[in-house]
Amino acid sequence: MRETFGEYIKRLRTENGFTLTQLAAKLDLDSANLSKIENNKREFDERRLTLLSKVFDLDIAKLRTEFFSDFIAKKIYENNCDEETLVLAEEKVAYLKSKNL
Repeated sequence: MRETFGEYIKRLRTENGFTLTQLAAKLDLDSANLSKIENNKREFDERRLTLLSKVFDLDIAKLRTEFFSDFIAKKIYENNCDEETLVLAEEKVAYLKSKNL
């Protein structure tokens, strides 16, 4: 995906014919907050991922991958980290999995 998570939500909303107000109601948000999420001025709340997956009939595992990849990419970008950061992060994930943490 070459779009932010907010842009992804906006694309899903428009492709499925929902207005901002309609989708906001389904996600228990007000339309102003959803607009800010879609325009990358506010982060989507992780606790709403299951609800979002149900609204659009999406695989929750794939949706979580989209969400967390966006989160990680933004942190790396905001902190001006180099590409080695991702390599080291992958190594740390493998280490954590081996320790069953």
